[in-house]
Amino acid sequence: QVQLVESGGGLVQAGGSLRLSCAASVSIFRLNAMGWYRQAPGKQRELVAIIISGGSRNYADSVKGRFTIFRDNGKNTVYLQMNSLKPEDTAVYYCNAEAMSASGTRYDYWGQGTQVTVSS
Repeated sequence: QVQLVESGGGLVQAGGSLRLSCAASVSIFRLNAMGWYRQAPGKQRELVAIIISGGSRNYADSVKGRFTIFRDNGKNTVYLQMNSLKPEDTAVYYCNAEAMSASGTRYDYWGQGTQVTVSS
């Protein structure tokens, strides 16, 4: 079982910045990937950014060049640095961790979500 604790959401004006943090209860070396998803009212949850165990990263087209995902292995924490925020970035942001059992079963774990609101 992996527990994820998020922090860092809030209210910011358009053009501003926020940094989200996600602390895992296990060594992130044990995880296949960690990522950030978001869900706006009336919309489906979507992938924002993901960092794979080997270090490669992928981003949604809508956030490329503005958001950066990175990790601190010593703190078992993944961060999402969000710059040049836009009102359309407003959503609840969820941290996700993907783990794989020895038998090859994939497990997904989710944080509780943190609200990000960008005012125009």
